[in-house]
Formats: sequence, C-alpha cells, structure tokens
Amino acid sequence: MTRGTRVQQREHTRRVLLRESRRLFATLGYGAVGLSEIVHAAGVTKGALYHHFDSKAGLFRAVLEQVQQEVARTVARTADAQDDSWTRLTAGCQAFLTAGTDPDIQRIMLVDGPAVLGWNEWRALDEAASARHLADALSTLIEEGVIAPQPVEPLTHLLSGAMNEAALWLAASGDPADLPATRAALSRLLEALRIR
Repeated sequence: MTRGTRVQQREHTRRVLLRESRRLFATLGYGAVGLSEIVHAAGVTKGALYHHFDSKAGLFRAVLEQVQQEVARTVARTADAQDDSWTRLTAGCQAFLTAGTDPDIQRIMLVDGPAVLGWNEWRALDEAASARHLADALSTLIEEGVIAPQPVEPLTHLLSGAMNEAALWLAASGDPADLPATRAALSRLLEALRIR
C-alpha cells in the first residue's frame, strides 16, 4: 500500500467515524451511545477509532465542531444573499434560530454539546464558528451609522447569548408556535438597536 493510499484510507475512516457517530449521537444522544456501537456502525475497530480520536468525548467534540461549522456556513450564506448590511444581520440571526430547530442539530449542538464538553469549551467552539461573523456584521453597521457607536464585543456577546438561550429554549419547547414567536421577538430586539 502506497503512502497516498494510506492517507486516503485514514481520511475515509475518519469521515465514516464522524458520519456514523453523528447519526448515532443525533438519534440516541451522547449518553446512550457506546464506542462499540460507533465502531460497529462505521465498520472499523476500536483501534482505528482511537487512532483518530482520544476518547468518545473527543469524537463528540469533532462532531459538534462539524455541526457548528455547518450552522455557521448556513447563517453566513443566508446573510450574504442579502443586499444591505442591516438585512444581512437580521437574516443571519433568524437563520441561526431556524437552524437550531433541526432535531439533529438541537441534540448535538444545544442539548449534549454544553453538557458533554462543559459551558466554557462549548462557548469557545460557538465563538469560533459564528460569533466572529456576528461581530463583523455589527462593526459594519456601527461604521455605517445604522447602530449607535459602541464597543462591539459586549454587544456581540449579548446578542449571541440571547440567540443561544432562545435556541436552547426552542430545543426544549416542542411547541411549533414558539419558533415564529421567538423570531418575532428577535426582530423586535434587533430593531431596537437601529438608529436609522
């Protein structure tokens, strides 16, 4: 086996482990999934799993990071499709709330993520995935005079915290009427920032 073939095989094994563990974590929840189930579903050995990930929590962290990056890409794609800075901000924020209503994303990103990794690590991943985009959008709006001049970092944390809390609440709610009500409340909250 050539070096290139081995590298391709390792990458394939990692992708399969991520795909199958993501499916199991989303369906059953982190606590109900054992490593033996993951390696069986992926068709690999535990040794292969440990070659790529140091633990079940390490594997979950990689899955969570993947999910958060996908949500961030969805938010950015939705925002970037808009014509002006204000609509980019509001569309992106609404896209985040909507993405959080997907049951698989809820389970991995909102329910198990903070519980498995702890709030600080979960928050660091969230910040790396999407808070930077929010800060950039807010900075642009302040520069354009749409939002009053103010420090961007605290505003970013306030809005991010509000949206994360709303997404966590929606994940626990189960009432379909809560998403439109939450989206409307978010619109009012954002609108209160606008000075022109």
